Amino acid sequence: MNTLPQLTDALLSLEERVAVLTLNRHDVRNALTGTRLVDDIVTTAEWVNRCPDVSVLVITGAGSAFSAGGNIRDMAERGGDFAGTPAECAERYRRGIQRMPLAMEAVDVPVIAAVNGPAIGAGFDLANMADIRLAAESARFGETFLNLGIIPGDGGAWFMQRLIGYQQAFELTLTGRLVEAEEAKALGLVLDVVPDDDLMTSTLTLARRMAAQPPKATRLTKRLMKMAQRMALKDFLELCACFQGMSHNEPEHLEAVQNMLASMGKG
Repeated sequence: MNTLPQLTDALLSLEERVAVLTLNRHDVRNALTGTRLVDDIVTTAEWVNRCPDVSVLVITGAGSAFSAGGNIRDMAERGGDFAGTPAECAERYRRGIQRMPLAMEAVDVPVIAAVNGPAIGAGFDLANMADIRLAAESARFGETFLNLGIIPGDGGAWFMQRLIGYQQAFELTLTGRLVEAEEAKALGLVLDVVPDDDLMTSTLTLARRMAAQPPKATRLTKRLMKMAQRMALKDFLELCACFQGMSHNEPEHLEAVQNMLASMGKG
């Protein structure tokens, strides 16, 4: 089950239950259009859900950028993902980049974005699709679609307001301004800002701590956290009861209890 899928424009590794997906088109600043990166992200997300050996997924970028979002040259030339009539363009979005937010939202395990540099447009939105974001000091963020006369067509307007509230998300989206890493932390867009050279060390430390938790309960807890956002309390508690009944009957629960008792005995 831990055979890695074949990717085209990204690199994937798995160690200590932590999968690391590295966007590897630094020649175009990891643009999500005009490359196969969306395909690679969707493939990885689906693989993670099938692979019981993965407990955490980390996404980062190779080179100086996390992701520059859309390919502006293709926009200028009305080529690639941006060609055709309004109906053709809309269908290309549905069959193209919009698969990414659906796949990311469905990932069963915690997802951490290690934002190593600029995350612009759809690249910013990709980071916001993760559960947690850690930023290098050189990272910058921008919901820059309006600067180009287009809208956030990949779901960015859905994700960001759920992170920082409608008013803050509205201001960032309607002004299209760039946000430095420290302001992103103050806004609640990122959990922490670390020196560039420490980004992956800090990210993997957090990822491994999560990956050390019982894997089945971790996936159920991630699912609960997501479903809590759209369920009434009474229905949510019923789901919790069902998931808890499952958890109490898993061998990993008994093992964790025994480990806790052993550690208490040592104290």
